Amino acid sequence: MPCGEDWLSHPLGIVQGFFAQNGVNPDWEKKVIEYFKEKLKENNAPKWVPSLNEVPLHYLKPNSFVKFRCMIQDMFDPEFYMGVYETVNRNTKARVLHFGKYRDVAECGPQQEVDLNSPRTTTLERQTFYCVPVPGESVWVKESFLNLLFNAYVNANQARVSPSTSYTPSRHKRSYEDDEDMDLQPNKQKDQHAGARQTGGVGGLQWCGEPKRLETEASTGQQLNSLNLSSPFDLNFPLPGEKGPACLVKVYEDWDCFKVNDVFELYGILSVDPVLSIVNNDERDASSLLDPMECTDTAEEQRVHSPPASLVPRIHVVLAQKLQHINPLLPACLNKEESKTFVSSFMSELSPVRAELLGFLTHALLGDSLAAEYLILHLISTVYTRRDVLPLGKFTVNLSGCPRNSTFTEHLYRIIQHLVPASFRLQMTIENMNHLKFIPHKDYTANRLVSGLLQLPSNTSLVIDETLLEQGQLDAPGVHNVTALSNLITWQKVDYDFSYHQMEFPCNINVLITSEGRSLLPADCQIHLQPQLIPPNMEEYMNSLLSAVLPSVLNKFRVYLTLLRFLDYSISDEITKAVEDDFVEMRKNDPQSITADDLHQLLIIARFLSLSAGQTTLSRERWLRAKQLESLRRTRLQQQKCVNGNEL
Repeated sequence: MPCGEDWLSHPLGIVQGFFAQNGVNPDWEKKVIEYFKEKLKENNAPKWVPSLNEVPLHYLKPNSFVKFRCMIQDMFDPEFYMGVYETVNRNTKARVLHFGKYRDVAECGPQQEVDLNSPRTTTLERQTFYCVPVPGESVWVKESFLNLLFNAYVNANQARVSPSTSYTPSRHKRSYEDDEDMDLQPNKQKDQHAGARQTGGVGGLQWCGEPKRLETEASTGQQLNSLNLSSPFDLNFPLPGEKGPACLVKVYEDWDCFKVNDVFELYGILSVDPVLSIVNNDERDASSLLDPMECTDTAEEQRVHSPPASLVPRIHVVLAQKLQHINPLLPACLNKEESKTFVSSFMSELSPVRAELLGFLTHALLGDSLAAEYLILHLISTVYTRRDVLPLGKFTVNLSGCPRNSTFTEHLYRIIQHLVPASFRLQMTIENMNHLKFIPHKDYTANRLVSGLLQLPSNTSLVIDETLLEQGQLDAPGVHNVTALSNLITWQKVDYDFSYHQMEFPCNINVLITSEGRSLLPADCQIHLQPQLIPPNMEEYMNSLLSAVLPSVLNKFRVYLTLLRFLDYSISDEITKAVEDDFVEMRKNDPQSITADDLHQLLIIARFLSLSAGQTTLSRERWLRAKQLESLRRTRLQQQKCVNGNEL
């Protein structure tokens, strides 16, 4: 069997070895999966695997072993492929058996041709998914993953791992991927990475060497011209301005576990064979001989489902892991035994981290410590269960009192971006509401799901900036978009448009609404901002606030806000009885002071207040603190109402 680096550089050779040993016996497929599982358990092995998120496609060797952190944007129809096929040598008539798994194109040697009528040929099925980089992924997440990859390669070279025979692209031109990756790097890291390209490579990635011809290095423009496309290929990203590769992902086992909007880390074999584009173009030309109406549909669907491999590479999945989160500072799976040490160690220092985070957010909210308390609760909130249609744990906050015609909300969002792994700021203007596509819809001509702004993975922070809203007329699409936002906030679901019906997709999105007065959208909690200072230069103030925080402290904030979402929580029978008695007493004193909905919100606040302090069960102290916070918040709203003489 091949050894050493071959599993990274030549994974199909590994597969061939198992196939040759076992023949048509299906056990060979299980052995392949077990082999790669064991390889990834080796020390730091996952960090060695080149990532399509961090490494430009032209640096990667075709048919090498890669990984991809992505969200499933769409599910295509299943496709059939030759699981096993036989080739015949035209001269010697010798027959050779091949495997078709993990391949897009049948492998034939010189003078060989595929015998389509061979009785040994088996046809199997695989599922194709269209996957995109995680929408709204923060820059610090991308940089952290890139640094992990870079450090793994530096360590590998220091350990004198022999360089691979990977392809090395010519660097006479800089690609758009280069520009993106370099923009993410501080100057020092740019220099480091420039140095790394001179030090060799590992696996399917080559940092340097003499420039060689890369078979898949056809320019984007040439690919588009060869396909007679009238416009650049639409990668169908949910959010505007997103960058990175989209991939067609071929899944062979357990594809029922793959759901639209789920986030996965995929390990598999990269396929960027230029033949795919030629085949697709030939099929498109052949379709022109069909009925004109049928031709239009066929060509559009073919264009979307079989794009050029240089634009949308294929990944044949060997292993897949559904991700709880995308925070690179935490273990990927917090439920595993080996993660418990990390969790317990961090929990032991939770109290000072919370205090520092509260101080940091207080400064970001212009000295308002009460608003900072509620912002912490909002940032760690999550839907922990659903009771019938009611999502329990959602905690949408409306931060009212934000200064109008100010850059405050923009800079507050920047602060949040530095803390959470994925986020998006929706500027709620009349124009955006009327023209942006919020709801994904099915395009039956292309047979694909066209993405919308609200196609987001779980635990994304959505900041809706209502301070930009001015007087104007909402047209029908604008009204539908407002309704979609309201349904997202209230029910944590988005109804995708399938023309003839709507399909409900549950979600778990943290929504923060910034507004001048009370928001037009529903919210679980309104907190009115009371600034204690008004900086003369908001941008300078916020920049100095960020620069004053040590990177190590900022990383602790990031771990804190991600980790607390996944802690278990319970209420003892004793505390439950005390809360019930308290509720009865409050209703007895003033029946109008508290309703069943108010009690539910108090329990939600008490839950996240307890978790924010690292307590996984409700105590009497935290219950009283929750009541105190709510009393302060309500008093402030009432005072503001009296000052303004109208309802907030």
